[in-house]
Amino acid sequence: MSIKSKVLAAATVLTLAGGLSTAGTVAASAATPQCGSACIEVYSAKFAMLPHLGFVETVFLGIPAVGVPTEVRPGSSSNPAEDLTVPLGGPVPVSQFYAAGMVSAAVNQHFGGEPAVQIEYAPYGRPTGLCTAVATTAYQNEPLSLQPCSTPGVTVWILDIADSPASFPPYFPIVNGSDTDFVRPFAMTILGNPADRPFTPIIMQHLRGIPDRVPANQLWGRHPGIVP
Repeated sequence: MSIKSKVLAAATVLTLAGGLSTAGTVAASAATPQCGSACIEVYSAKFAMLPHLGFVETVFLGIPAVGVPTEVRPGSSSNPAEDLTVPLGGPVPVSQFYAAGMVSAAVNQHFGGEPAVQIEYAPYGRPTGLCTAVATTAYQNEPLSLQPCSTPGVTVWILDIADSPASFPPYFPIVNGSDTDFVRPFAMTILGNPADRPFTPIIMQHLRGIPDRVPANQLWGRHPGIVP
């Protein structure tokens, strides 16, 4: 049985308490109408003024190739480079990724009860087999890029609600599944104002302000519909 099949089988019996299956799920329609109900928008809390999402995770130039970076761009209902999917349809506990060999025992020990996902690039709803990830074990200032979804650790993203309960819902830090620092885990971060820069990468940085002052540039949300 494939890794995805193992995790999907486990996911069928999952119940996420306290509304997490709604508030934490990154699964719904997204940037383009063609992407359909399987797609999502992952947006930065720092620049969101709901219902306007502000800046969202985007594949650089929309290129479906290993190593292509992800960045943040203005949310758009017509940009397929923003079309992302969750292959399993929603989050499952980190412990189930561990059972499938996708995260380490240490990650499972620390984050086992937290929800986690993989996020696949799917322009116009067509899967590429490439997931947003880091290229190697997460480290300070490492940029995100596309990597094969079958790669353990680096392609798994933990919705780290426990480290920022004050912001949830609707926002939460997103920690990489290859993490080795469990005091200040490495989380998705943007620096500066994307409106003033031609390219704003998403990078990994130590999570700051735990537990009630995590900065907005390290908090993210998900949008369950076509970009407003």
